[in-house]
Amino acid sequence: MKSSKKSHIATLMVHTSPLDQAGIGDAGGMNVYVVESAKKMAAAGVNVDIFTRANHPNLPERVEIADGVNVKHLVAGPFEGLSKEELPSQLGALTSSFMNYQKQLPNDYYSLLHSHYWISGQLGWMVSERTGIPLIHTMHTTAKVKNLNLADDEKPEPQTRAIGEEQVVKASTGLIANTDAEAASLVSLYDACPDNVFVVAPGVDLQTFSPGSGKAAARIKLNIAPDAIMLTFVGRIQPHKGPDVLLRAVSEMVTHSPHLKSKLAVVIMGGASGSGVNELEKLKVLAKFLKIEDITHFVEPVSRELLPDWYRASDLVCVPSYSESFGLVALEAQACGTPVVATAIGGLRTAVSDGISGSLVDGHDPKAWSAVISRLIAEPQRRLLLSMGAVIHASHFGWENTAHKTLEVYDWALSQPAGVKLRLAEDA
Repeated sequence: MKSSKKSHIATLMVHTSPLDQAGIGDAGGMNVYVVESAKKMAAAGVNVDIFTRANHPNLPERVEIADGVNVKHLVAGPFEGLSKEELPSQLGALTSSFMNYQKQLPNDYYSLLHSHYWISGQLGWMVSERTGIPLIHTMHTTAKVKNLNLADDEKPEPQTRAIGEEQVVKASTGLIANTDAEAASLVSLYDACPDNVFVVAPGVDLQTFSPGSGKAAARIKLNIAPDAIMLTFVGRIQPHKGPDVLLRAVSEMVTHSPHLKSKLAVVIMGGASGSGVNELEKLKVLAKFLKIEDITHFVEPVSRELLPDWYRASDLVCVPSYSESFGLVALEAQACGTPVVATAIGGLRTAVSDGISGSLVDGHDPKAWSAVISRLIAEPQRRLLLSMGAVIHASHFGWENTAHKTLEVYDWALSQPAGVKLRLAEDA
């Protein structure tokens, strides 16, 4: 950011904490996105304070996670027992908590607010109106897009969320989308002005997520048989992520090719998410019903340091989501040299280069998924080519680039006349 003094950015992420383990509860790719981009912005000379809601009474007010990056805990409502869906009831308390903290600082301490997810956007809207600080917002997911692509029996997002997102769009100085597809949906579904929507692709830590010593070494480390055909799902266990699609596809595979069963190892890595506390148990029941429980392994989420070995050990990483604004799991797996099979939807069309770094599948028909996966299993030379393509494709997505382009958006926002908000397309 262009400034004669050290700049400070207030990042708002109140429904989940950047300190939480990704893959459990509401912690997912957005947590990784906020932390990693903040680290790179701090390295570029911009201090970032990440504000989140305190969900435990003994949390310190401030936690430093990197030089120039601090997590600040806002006290609002009961510490525990509040679901993400109930947080809008605490927006007044969150605003009060932030304002009480902010008034202890110089008036111009924060140059800009950057909110992530619509609940934080609501907080950012109120703070921006009270302080005059410009607001940049990143949706990550939206109700309208999600409701267009629901899994079977998945509960639609409430209209109140869609209305809240519309309000955030209107109140923001600018919006950041992960892909061109997401930017288009903000314009077409939320009437955002195209001039104020910027595309900034997420990244991957290319030092941590790399081919490393290869598949064989990773399997020795994880005690996985060298000749196993390992198919891996990594993510929160919820219908929208589609882990059941992978299980049903594997069932189709072993039905048509029984000899595969002795070699297959299906790994489902993730924890229960949000209100879906029974989803993990449902998956275990499904695996038993499909008679593949003996080859299905449910693994708790692991640290960012250990995760690359799970990717490296896999023959294929499967991302059967019903919608994704991007899909960091796909990018991380490819950076480790593992081809990805993903749904041809949303940001996954950008995260995965079809035929170069993996394969995209139209829809969620287990037979279609089975056909694509079976073909890749039967063609090890093709998998090798995809593996090389995966590393090259992922190399174009570094967090440094994400941070650089985000800072460019910040500079644009700060150059706008005071009080300018995001125009509706119809007013442009």
